[in-house]
Amino acid sequence: MSRVCALTGKKAMVGNNVSHAMNKTKRKFSVNLVKKRFYLPEEDRWITLRVAASTIKTINKNGLAAVLKDAKAKGFIK
Repeated sequence: MSRVCALTGKKAMVGNNVSHAMNKTKRKFSVNLVKKRFYLPEEDRWITLRVAASTIKTINKNGLAAVLKDAKAKGFIK
């Protein structure tokens, strides 16, 4: 299973470790993914999603239905 947010499509970024001597080596910035259950009152069921912590904050702010609708419009879910 790849480390990608199910609703926003966020995935790891690439950057550099920079030492005191300014040597640079590649590194990866991983996404803070959480496996979370959400309740859909429209369908009267629970769904489990693997989402980023920032996406959970967005769901709390805008509501699950609005975030799912936006993700479907952007093509992250079918």
